[in-house]
Amino acid sequence: MAQAFILTLSCPDGVGIVARLARLMEEHGCFIASSRTFGDPQTGRFFARLVFNTPDDDAALAGVKAAMSRLGEDLSADWKIRPSTERMRTLLLVSKSDHCANTLLYAARRGELPIEVTGIVSNHDTLKANFAHWNLPWFHVPVTAASKPAAEARLAEIIAETGTELVVLARYMQVLSQDACRRLEGRVINIHHSFLPGFKGAQPYHRAHARGVKVIGATAHYVTADLDEGPIISQVTEAIDHSFTPEDMVESGRHIEGIALLRAVKAHAEHRVFQNSGKTVVFAR
Repeated sequence: MAQAFILTLSCPDGVGIVARLARLMEEHGCFIASSRTFGDPQTGRFFARLVFNTPDDDAALAGVKAAMSRLGEDLSADWKIRPSTERMRTLLLVSKSDHCANTLLYAARRGELPIEVTGIVSNHDTLKANFAHWNLPWFHVPVTAASKPAAEARLAEIIAETGTELVVLARYMQVLSQDACRRLEGRVINIHHSFLPGFKGAQPYHRAHARGVKVIGATAHYVTADLDEGPIISQVTEAIDHSFTPEDMVESGRHIEGIALLRAVKAHAEHRVFQNSGKTVVFAR
């Protein structure tokens, strides 16, 4: 029985890259089930994601990897091959809101989201009982200005102990330090409300209501040292009108945040996201 794998590749753009990838697959008896490619004329980078099936033997995959190693070196490419059924080990961080984490957990249980949740970290114990039915490890890591270095050291330990590949700030209301952002670069996704115009700080929905906004939304992005300015993965918006109260906006915002975060984590876990000079390339499935 054929085995399915995902090849991701990024490299300087040039002529004939798609043809070379297709020829490599053909030479090793692989069937390309899905192919997405993009060459960015502004950054000069090429990106590819191939889902391919190999003949049912280890030698076939070894041959593909050896050939890709040679091709990758020739193209100065970053590339990786992973089993298509592999689930990404993911750690969820929460504070006092559970809607985003529950959206991800439910999608994972349904098989919609290819992640294996390694645990839940919170700077409060408020939600511990709410998440008990998921039977996941719970880590209470309080954070204050004085304890922040120790708290981040504990978080690093948890990530290492659980073999976590992706960290999701599912309404985790703490800012990671620049050092933590650097260590976890490309491995942390955050969700935040985004309005037109933007409203930062406390009670953003109430402030937006006072300004009479007509669109609310949420943005999921990679975390960087620049607060809420990391490469954007997913955005969701919803039209509203004058009849919406601040409470209506908060309720709609919860749904929008869950959707945006789910889409971003799903795209990352399916290896469809490529960082591209401060922005992202996100391939459709």
